[in-house]
Amino acid sequence: MRLGVFDGNRLAVSTDTEVIDVTDLVPGPDTPQGPLQRLLEQDLGHVLAAPGALRDSPRIDPEKVAWSAPLPRPHKIIGAPANYRAHVAEMNNPNTIAEWGVFLKAASSVIGPDELVRLPYSDVRTDQEAELGVVIGRRARNVSREEALDYVFGYTCVLDITIRSTEDRSTRKSFDTFTPIGPFVVTKDEVGDPDDLELRCWVNDESRQHSRTSLMIYSVPRLIEYASSVMTLMPGDVIATGTPEGVGPLADGDRVAMEVEKVGRLEVGVTADGALPYASRLGRGTN
Repeated sequence: MRLGVFDGNRLAVSTDTEVIDVTDLVPGPDTPQGPLQRLLEQDLGHVLAAPGALRDSPRIDPEKVAWSAPLPRPHKIIGAPANYRAHVAEMNNPNTIAEWGVFLKAASSVIGPDELVRLPYSDVRTDQEAELGVVIGRRARNVSREEALDYVFGYTCVLDITIRSTEDRSTRKSFDTFTPIGPFVVTKDEVGDPDDLELRCWVNDESRQHSRTSLMIYSVPRLIEYASSVMTLMPGDVIATGTPEGVGPLADGDRVAMEVEKVGRLEVGVTADGALPYASRLGRGTN
């Protein structure tokens, strides 16, 4: 299934020909986490997949659907730094994920397709990083690499927007709007092997990133094994699996698009409206 959220709180199954509103099949109150989070926490994916389950659900004109972030406020966004050797080389730092470990991004940094990434600084480089996102389907703690994919619900597209400054990763990557996600979460049965997918990214139609997830240093199972040895993974958590080479600066008015094979295409805009000089930021110095 290809699951998306529209109108902020409506859950849909999207096929090649139609959009099916399945919100009523996922009971519970509206929350900032959205209806897909509700489905994951109640483990209701099998309900939607049952034969005939969607027969009576409303059909929506695909041309009238504006997709939102499928998981607007996940419990955690876990990042995998330096997980492609070619990206390690272009950043001129020998350390990889094996040395860095994982990091956390603020859930409040999530936006959806066709929204705007807001550049906070007018004079500091801010880059795009296109990544495969892994959506956890059930509670995972100390899981083995061999069993890791049993805990995956599906996959999505993630743009990990990053400021090239001196602060810790979680600061540089957690500004509001710095984690575009979506437009869909595609269930793992439709994707197959997550470690053999083509990944591409363009800025203003210029190709910047083109690689395969087979080139990751830590595979998806190894990432889940490692992350779950550090912290409990919960339904709806998103693991951004790292970016390949080709990261580059963004500017006011840019349009960023990324694609992951079998998962989908995510597009967002960029604005520098309200950007300030880096020297004027709060928290600088010791006073």
